[in-house]
Amino acid sequence: MTKELKEPQLDELLALARKAAENSYSPYSEFRVGAALRLANGEIVTGTNVENVSYGLTICAERAAVARAVSQFGPKVRIAAAAIVNLNGQASPPCGACRQVLAEFIDPGAPVIFPVANGTRTMTFSELLPLGSEMKLK
Repeated sequence: MTKELKEPQLDELLALARKAAENSYSPYSEFRVGAALRLANGEIVTGTNVENVSYGLTICAERAAVARAVSQFGPKVRIAAAAIVNLNGQASPPCGACRQVLAEFIDPGAPVIFPVANGTRTMTFSELLPLGSEMKLK
C-alpha cells in the first residue's frame, strides 16, 4: 500500500499537515510546523511543534504525530506515509531525532513529503534514513 499512494492522497496529507501547523506553539522561533501521518489502517493523525523556552524540551511536529498515533492506536501502529509542512516557506525535512522516532513505526518504503528550497520533495523513508530499519532492536 505504501508505494501505491497517489498524488491526491499526498495532497490530502499536505493539507492536513498545513492545518496542524496553524496550531503550532512556537512563540520563540515562530517556525510553525505540522505533520500528518497516514497509518497502515487508513487513519490519519496529525501533530504540530510545541516549543519550550528550554529549546531542548521542544517537541517537533513529527514526534508529536507519532506520539498521538501510538496513544490512539497502540504500540503496533504502522505508518504508511508522512507529510511535513511549515508556514514559514522554508526547507524543513525531518530532523535526525524525528527520523529516528519515525524509524520505529514507518514502513521503509513509505513516502515522506516535506518542503525543500524550491517546493516539496518526496522520498521513501529508507532514502531519508538509510539503514534506519537496521538500527531497531529485534
